[in-house]
Amino acid sequence: MAFRVKKPIVMVGMMGAGKSAVGRTLAQVLDVPFLDSDDEIEHAAAMSIAEVFERDGEAFFRARESEVLSRLLAGGPAVISTGGGAFLAARNRAEISRLGVSVWLRADLELLWERVRHKSTRPLLHTPDPKGTLTRLYEARVAIYAKADLVVDAHPGYTLSDMTKQVIRVLKTRPDVLEEV
Repeated sequence: MAFRVKKPIVMVGMMGAGKSAVGRTLAQVLDVPFLDSDDEIEHAAAMSIAEVFERDGEAFFRARESEVLSRLLAGGPAVISTGGGAFLAARNRAEISRLGVSVWLRADLELLWERVRHKSTRPLLHTPDPKGTLTRLYEARVAIYAKADLVVDAHPGYTLSDMTKQVIRVLKTRPDVLEEV
């Protein structure tokens, strides 16, 4: 089955939801570029996200994140993975809706914790109580992620292929974004 992607597909959600892994697989299936906003920021800054946070602070990082996201959205059809906080900014949500479609990979807190608890690459979790921090972030962000154009639920038993199929199933409800050819 072949598809034509008409505008950028933007993966949003919490850290650990699978935005990069599912996004990369989705891009391969749809035969469009995969772009990761965090990778783009790291490349431009010549340092890791954690180092940008430590050196320049979260506000500086969020401003660069918005700039990068705008540039990626302007590039045409692609699958774009964003950092967990990117969708929180109203201007980013508006830009995504104007130029693309947002897909929230909705995962419950226990699944997210299972996926991120052993990773040192999550600067927001560098706290004395990382699970408590993740819980607070989750509770603060869920209502904002719910504003996404489309929602796909993650389940512990899903493979990348399963999740990708679910995302395509939901994208097919939006002929302005995806059509079979």
